[in-house]
Amino acid sequence: MIALAAVAPFTAAAQDAALPSADQLLDKYVAALGGKDAIQKVNSRVVKGTLDVVTFGASGTFETDTKAPNKTVMTAEFAGYGTVIQCYDGKTGWASDPQQGFHEMAGPELSAFKRSADLQAALHTKDHYKKLTVTGKGKVGDKEVYILEGQPAEGGPEKMYFDTQSGLLTKLEMPSPQGSGTVSMVFEDFKEVDGVKIASTVHQETPEISIVIKMEDIKQNVPVDDAKFNKPAEATPTPAPAPAAK
Repeated sequence: MIALAAVAPFTAAAQDAALPSADQLLDKYVAALGGKDAIQKVNSRVVKGTLDVVTFGASGTFETDTKAPNKTVMTAEFAGYGTVIQCYDGKTGWASDPQQGFHEMAGPELSAFKRSADLQAALHTKDHYKKLTVTGKGKVGDKEVYILEGQPAEGGPEKMYFDTQSGLLTKLEMPSPQGSGTVSMVFEDFKEVDGVKIASTVHQETPEISIVIKMEDIKQNVPVDDAKFNKPAEATPTPAPAPAAK
């Protein structure tokens, strides 16, 4: 008879040995998206679609313009509410909405949004996180997944869930940039655009709100004017007048 104490470490070791390394997961992910060459060819992306805020029964439209290497702006319009904007201009991040007005992003919020501005983020995962650990297996819906935990330079750890069969990223969990609870994003309905797979439906959940994002029109390698990333004039401090000459 074998003592249970001897079985437990052996079983744990066998499970760990069965897990892929972080490098193996990321290599399979890049291949699943279309490969390194296809991803590197994308220098801009313009996405238009709809936002359904399930929690409040509201809906709107959005446009996201992203330009390599690291600029992005999302503008959403909601009837009866107004315009919501989030932007990273390559150096600074800011957001604006009718309820909270304009604010500059900082800390984990800025760090997370900056990562979202990287069109080739799949190739730069090891640059965006200072530590990556494969922690086990799980389920997202009916899909079996490997769980990769990443520790960014700022903020708490994030969990990435990769489909064991396709290699695609099916879910991302991160601490809320506002500091309460977790933001969960589930990626579905992948479509191939110019040789690169993109999730056309995203279910985003926080403790306070549930949103379904549908990307209805996706164009890549199209011109994107740098002026789109400018802060609104009312958010730019007006220089103090020069003192009058004596």
